[in-house]
Amino acid sequence: MAAKRPRRYKPTEKEAFMNAKQKTYFKTKLLEWRDELLAESTETIRHLQEDTSAQPDLADRASAETDRAIELRTRDRERKLISKIDEALRRIDEGTYGYCEETGEPIGVKRLEARPIATLSLEAQERHERRERVYRDD
Repeated sequence: MAAKRPRRYKPTEKEAFMNAKQKTYFKTKLLEWRDELLAESTETIRHLQEDTSAQPDLADRASAETDRAIELRTRDRERKLISKIDEALRRIDEGTYGYCEETGEPIGVKRLEARPIATLSLEAQERHERRERVYRDD
């Protein structure tokens, strides 16, 4: 289980970017997020194992199957998110966390606070999304 973040500290744009305090803050935030996702995943597995009863009513069975499919799809997205969290933790250890993969510039504290797994600055992300739209429309 991850250590709890000190609730008083909030990174700001005024301090040195990715100083030791910020790295610790984001690492703890990522670890807590990952722990939360893993706990939800464990709960889903337990729930699916317990709820294996066959529904006699066709509509109830269809509804249960739909619910199960949605839950599994959600967990698959969370599995991918856990992978991105692990990648962000690796970048913290390597010293590259918080810097844009495209430009090498700081991503910014506000963006990392909102999306701690971000790998692109806001500007680079917007360029990336514009290129995707152009190619998708072709």
